[in-house]
Amino acid sequence: MGFEIELSDEQWREKLARSRYEVLRTAATEPAFSGSLLHVEEDGSFTCGGCGQALFTSGAKFDSGSGWPSFDKAIEGTVVERADTSHFMRRTEIICSRCGGHLGHLFNDGPTDTGMRYCVNSLAVDFERAPGTEPAATTERS
Repeated sequence: MGFEIELSDEQWREKLARSRYEVLRTAATEPAFSGSLLHVEEDGSFTCGGCGQALFTSGAKFDSGSGWPSFDKAIEGTVVERADTSHFMRRTEIICSRCGGHLGHLFNDGPTDTGMRYCVNSLAVDFERAPGTEPAATTERS
């Protein structure tokens, strides 16, 4: 499968932090409830951590209780679906259409009218706040 951005494995290793490389390039999964973007509720978009392509809007994000950021739809044309039979399971892997980076998996158990749950690793994406919006207030947790 040809992608707009194709780098060698060595180039990806140089470009990405090790943990991000493991998720995006080797289809690793970050531990549930560990991702920095799980609770982001600000207005903006979630972009591919490998190439910067916008993949999901904050309006499509919902709390699935799964421990990973979840979305009910992707921005049209930005996510490719392919069969994943690893770990003795049948799942649908989702990858970035621009660079082929592994994002997570797609399930048909979502609670919205789309019925879809794009289950995404925080390490696979970045968040870009919508222009003109202020960062959400943070509170200390003890």
